[in-house]
Amino acid sequence: MDCGAPIIDDGFPAAKLFSQGYSYTYDDVIFLPHYIDFPTDAVTLSTKLSRRITLATPCVSSPMDTVTESSMAIAMASLGAIGIMHSNTPAPNQAALVRLAKSHKIPFDYDIIFKSPSDILDSADDFSSSPCIFVTESGSEKSKLLGTVKLSDFEKYCEKLDSEEVRVSDCMTKCPVTLPSSYTFEDVAGYLAKNELDFVPLVKKFGEDGDKIVNIVTSEDVGRNQGFPKLGLPSLDSNGEFLVGASIGTRQSDKERLEHLVKAGANVVVLDSSQGNSIYQIEMIKYAKNLYPELDLIGGNVVTQYQAQNLIQAGVDGLRVGMGSGSICTTQEVCAVGRGQAAAVYKVASFAGVPVIADGGISNSGHIVKALTLGASTVMMGSFLAGSNEAPGAYEYQNGRKVKKYRGMGSLEAMMKGSDARYLGDKEKLKIAQGVVGSVADKGSVLKLVPYTMQAVKQGLQDLGASSLQSAHDLLRSGVLRLEVRTGAAQVEGGVHGLVSYEKKSY
Repeated sequence: MDCGAPIIDDGFPAAKLFSQGYSYTYDDVIFLPHYIDFPTDAVTLSTKLSRRITLATPCVSSPMDTVTESSMAIAMASLGAIGIMHSNTPAPNQAALVRLAKSHKIPFDYDIIFKSPSDILDSADDFSSSPCIFVTESGSEKSKLLGTVKLSDFEKYCEKLDSEEVRVSDCMTKCPVTLPSSYTFEDVAGYLAKNELDFVPLVKKFGEDGDKIVNIVTSEDVGRNQGFPKLGLPSLDSNGEFLVGASIGTRQSDKERLEHLVKAGANVVVLDSSQGNSIYQIEMIKYAKNLYPELDLIGGNVVTQYQAQNLIQAGVDGLRVGMGSGSICTTQEVCAVGRGQAAAVYKVASFAGVPVIADGGISNSGHIVKALTLGASTVMMGSFLAGSNEAPGAYEYQNGRKVKKYRGMGSLEAMMKGSDARYLGDKEKLKIAQGVVGSVADKGSVLKLVPYTMQAVKQGLQDLGASSLQSAHDLLRSGVLRLEVRTGAAQVEGGVHGLVSYEKKSY
């Protein structure tokens, strides 16, 4: 059977569909199925994040302060994807988060808590997410390690005690055995099983500062890891450390931030601006490229070919596409600028010549299939990953539902912490919000969410007859893949409808 260009002229090639003056988003368009001659397992998702960085999984976590800190970056890298550390924090803090993420080899991350023997423990909340508290002479991480207080020991001690006041020294145990953070998960799991331990701290040597505890692995982690589906190879740099990205702005102070991040080992830097086609970003690109020619820079955000051209000529190694398409973004309604995300991705990717990140508008696996097929090399996700175990913040309950806060970097709340520079508004006395604060439902761990989502993406690409992202791009450009615009009724028909009630589970 001929699986080349269709004999019957059906549907529209992308070039024709996106040249009619309409700003289409993902739900507006649908791909027509093509010819399948390979199994789902034959689909490969390997892709380029930027000119020199390759990922096994085409996913990027957004540089938002309710999405990506060290836990998210660690988990994403372990899945073959990458996390971009947000910059809504002082530069040394952001660099410390990058350094912490790169010191891991295991996709679990706990709060490392230190106290002195004389400190008082009020409740189990003192342990945060950690199974233990580390006891040092002064209560700081740079002081001599004396022992640990296990959460289980603290709870048992409280049951026997009439007084609510518990001193750390009362339930401290001897200094634990530690393992190097360079150990693989299998090595650590074997050690825990052999020695019948509940947990083991992992340490890394940081120059003159000596050994530092950077993580804890528990026996529960071993069981959980065995239950997670596997994905591609982890994202590692030439030193065998996790790939971690970070964002910066375009102000003078961001030059110092850039230096901090490079020293911390950031593998890629994203210039974070809602409208990237500015003299400020172009000058920052030239500055960074001159100082760090081997560092990959991703520019943006852009939605037009003209915007993209200016940043490419300045020297970017990738582009971030999207403006006003995020679930918490109000740029299009406040400022009357932007573009439908499907149109933006297609237009920029068909012109760029550098890898494109589709940023915004992703709420299901079908949107990812559309973004990647329309020309993106990766998709950046905010709300899709917010609410997961690895996202920053504590869970709350709203009307009996477990949720986490999720806020736009253009919200007034985020702007008050410094993100207004992203919208070129940090010099203005009057702040104009381009985002909102909301909440998203608990999604569990990204270590489960992302692999299942990527399996759905593989099935979507199989239906299109594309065994790789490059194949999908080639089929689109050649006109073999066809699309149509969906009416409102067609969009309703394409989802769940006509039921009195239903339960929807993705996996």
